[in-house]
Amino acid sequence: MRSPLFSPRWLGLHVLAVLVAAVCVAGTYWQGTSAFQPDRDVITNPVADLDDAVPVSDLGEPGAFLHPNLTTNTAVEATGRFDGGAQLLVPRRLDGEEGYEVVLPLVTDDGVAMTVSRGWSSDGTGLPPAPEGEVTVTGWLQPPQDAAEGFVPMGSPDTGTVERIAPSVLVGEWDYQLYAAYVTLPGSEPAVDGLTPVPPPEPPTELTVNWRNLSYAVQWAMFGVSAVVFWIILMRRELAERRPEEGGEETPTSGQAVAAGS
Repeated sequence: MRSPLFSPRWLGLHVLAVLVAAVCVAGTYWQGTSAFQPDRDVITNPVADLDDAVPVSDLGEPGAFLHPNLTTNTAVEATGRFDGGAQLLVPRRLDGEEGYEVVLPLVTDDGVAMTVSRGWSSDGTGLPPAPEGEVTVTGWLQPPQDAAEGFVPMGSPDTGTVERIAPSVLVGEWDYQLYAAYVTLPGSEPAVDGLTPVPPPEPPTELTVNWRNLSYAVQWAMFGVSAVVFWIILMRRELAERRPEEGGEETPTSGQAVAAGS
């Protein structure tokens, strides 16, 4: 005898159950992957290609707040003249070695300065002079540094030092209006000649857990499991109700028994 689970009504229920299970699996996967994703900076702030550099003046006014999404590894270009006499050193470790990051202002025609990191020196001595005349530099925009690394490198630097690269610190050293960011240069730039280029920071690779998305993933999974369990219970109930109808002959009534005896 044909199984009742293959009736048109049950075939429709089977299709509905499969669709519900598929939606729940997709929802669980979506929310689960959203809960365990790399830090958002990986997505919004990859190291940009310098061929796509934009004028730094297009990103904001000098001194104005710049969103971190704009000031982390954005490829920019700036045109002006280096103030070679205002060069400063910032203590920095590069590949585990202590040394100095060399910074100086690039002054535009408007008298506004962009802080430029020329590169890194192990002892801060014998620094090459800054290029003269008007130059256009291309590099990666970086946000102001929040805190110094907390060490004083050995050596006898040729110039003054500051604790970190930030307008709040540099404004006391330079008599310029400053952009609220600084630019690191690749090794191909003339301002880096004789110095070790400071590479832009790599995007973070650690995972962050979004607990809200994780809870949604658990809810989707629980709903899917509940739907499958409910589907199985309905099928078992349907089969259990049909067994008495299909098993053995019916017991004759008293009237039927008398008629048969006569």
